[in-house]
Amino acid sequence: MDTNYLKEVPTNTVTRELTEFANATGNIYESTMIIAKRSNQIAADIKQELSHKLEEFANYADTLEETFENKEQIEISRYYEKLPKPTLIAIKEFQDGKIYYRMAEDESDKAKDEKDTEEASK
Repeated sequence: MDTNYLKEVPTNTVTRELTEFANATGNIYESTMIIAKRSNQIAADIKQELSHKLEEFANYADTLEETFENKEQIEISRYYEKLPKPTLIAIKEFQDGKIYYRMAEDESDKAKDEKDTEEASK
């Protein structure tokens, strides 16, 4: 994950104008779903990255006496806790135009397009 880009993302709540989100797609609900899906992708990536890093410190001890505090593990966990929330990252990417999306065609639209193509070829 690009840490330089994350520095530009606000970590607090910011009031936003909803019409700005609707400008890109023409529909606020479509924009919201695009942001939500991207947010889920980011969250999954962060979780996988964190799990991979913490695997190095995995201790399969059976007793509490064998468990010890690892400062490196704590630092890694704190770093990920301080990252902006995935939703804020997705909103910033959407506003900056860094999210690629396409609208899926509905089955009725596909059938209509095929019908129009057939009529045009006659």
